[in-house]
Formats: sequence, C-alpha cells, structure tokens
Amino acid sequence: MTVLNKPSLSDSLARTPWAGVLTPEQMARVEQDTVERFFEAGAYLCRKGDPVEHWMGVTEGLLKMSSVSPQGKAVTFTGMLAGGWFGEGSLLKTEGRLYDVVALRDSHVAFMPRATFNWLLDSSIAFNRFLLKQINARLGLFISLVEVDRSLDADARVARCIASLFNPDLNPAGGPQLQISQEEIGYLCNMSRQRANQALQVLERAALLRLDYRGLTVLDLDGLRSF
Repeated sequence: MTVLNKPSLSDSLARTPWAGVLTPEQMARVEQDTVERFFEAGAYLCRKGDPVEHWMGVTEGLLKMSSVSPQGKAVTFTGMLAGGWFGEGSLLKTEGRLYDVVALRDSHVAFMPRATFNWLLDSSIAFNRFLLKQINARLGLFISLVEVDRSLDADARVARCIASLFNPDLNPAGGPQLQISQEEIGYLCNMSRQRANQALQVLERAALLRLDYRGLTVLDLDGLRSF
C-alpha cells in the first residue's frame, strides 16, 4: 500500500536534523547516493547477524528494533518513527547487526551506503557532533530500558515506551499527537493488545495522555517519563 501524499526522498532528507549541518555539496552527494525502499507491515528490514552496509532512516511508517535471546525471550529496544535514523553504531564498529528490525506498518526507509556515511565522517565535523549526540541519546534510552525491564510494572513500561517515541534526538519528527494502534503499542512493549489497552486507560486517567481515534495525544511528556 502506497502512503498518500508521501514526501519525496529529497524532501524527507532535507527535513532530517543532520541535513542542516551539511554543506550544499555534501547534501548533494547524500541525495545522489541514498535510495528509498518500501516494506510491508510485518516485513524484516534486517536480521540479527546480517552484515551492515547502510545507515537507515525512516521516511514514513513505524519500525521496531528487537532481539530474541538464545532462551527464546524477546526484547524490544525501541520503536522508530519517521525522521529516526539507526545503525550508526554497527557501521562505526564494522560488526554484524545486533538486532532485528521489522516494519510494524507499511513503511518507507532510506538507505545511505557505508561509503557515503564514512565520507561524511571524514568531511564534516558538524556531522560527527550530531552522531555523538544521537549515540548519547540512544545510550540513555537503553539504560532506561534496563530499568524498565527489571523494576517497572506493565503500566510504567507502556508509559516509558510512549515517551521514548517523543525523544527529539531519536524521533525528531514527533509531535504531541501520535497515530499508533494499541496493537502496535503492544508489539513495542512485548505485551498483548488487551494489556496495553489497560495500561493506556490507567495513563489516561492520570491525565498523562488522551486516547484518540487511531492514536493518542500526549498531555504530559515529563509525567510519562517519570511514571
């Protein structure tokens, strides 16, 4: 299914936070080398252990980054909305991918080749600063994930999961309104849609969010982060 009124790849790239720190010449090469691919809901973009040859960015849709332990336990690291880019750590370390990425809904994803990514590292101090900020934000997210997994109940896990989708460094295109189904929230939190619904009702009664048709509106982002 094609997304109606979807921006062109050039427009999507121009709206990324790192585009503003590049020179016109650097941006021209990025646009020339980057391609966009479509993934149906449920399709895997990449799997754990795959070689990493691209930096990827969501131009439309919703992705889930997750992994399954040898014992069969599924762990969801984060969700990624339009504007979010990922995979820089694996590119910097030149190692196989450490997680699976699956499309939770029909999605479009931009693929920047490793050579272009490395060229930006070599030619743009500002791009390096952007990456440092993004890696630091992702580190903070994963530290919070450990706390959530070990010490918080299901309601708090849903609160933190929703809050993570509004991280301005990792999901810069987010606003107070989010089009996401309760089933998708369940996928991101490793719980059933019914349990996710119960948690959302708790958070709505706490005046932290409002449930809307086909989504939700965040009323108190700090409250969600500390719930």
